[in-house]
Amino acid sequence: MVKTSPLLRSAALCFVLFFASLIPTARSLASATTAAPASACAAPEYHQFDFWLGDWDAYDVGTPDKIVARNKVDRLLDGCVLREDYHGTNGGAGQSFSIYDATRKAWHQSWVTNRGKLLIIEGKFEDGGMILAGTDYSAPGQPTIRGIWKLEDGDVRETATTSSDGGATWEAPIRFDFPTAQSPNQR
Repeated sequence: MVKTSPLLRSAALCFVLFFASLIPTARSLASATTAAPASACAAPEYHQFDFWLGDWDAYDVGTPDKIVARNKVDRLLDGCVLREDYHGTNGGAGQSFSIYDATRKAWHQSWVTNRGKLLIIEGKFEDGGMILAGTDYSAPGQPTIRGIWKLEDGDVRETATTSSDGGATWEAPIRFDFPTAQSPNQR
């Protein structure tokens, strides 16, 4: 029989008791993580932009037979945020993050690119579409830019226009179509 000192036995007992005390904590953590918490973003306003969710081939309206980008829009952060992952055929890439801000009753989108651009636009869902606008600080003259996303005949159409007079007039629309037939989620 091996003799151990009282100090070693006390240290071993403390070690065992310490790790034994962690077992209930680990079990309660495991059950807490498996329980589905109620989403903080379950209200209908948080889902006004859901029509844009999907994997899309994007086409410029002027050249409807030529793909100009791949675009994936999904939800993250417990369904509170829409993330757009854009990859243009011209090498441009970007991501946007859109969220409904219930305290201001407004939608917010931050758009960042692989070319160092940042665009922050805000607005609301109205007239059957999402309308977001803001100042494009990276463009000459810092025009206002407005994006409109609408569901039209089952397809999503995004229109971007600019204004150099504070929104009195809008010019040079850029339009992208995201046809439903091109969305793997719809096939």
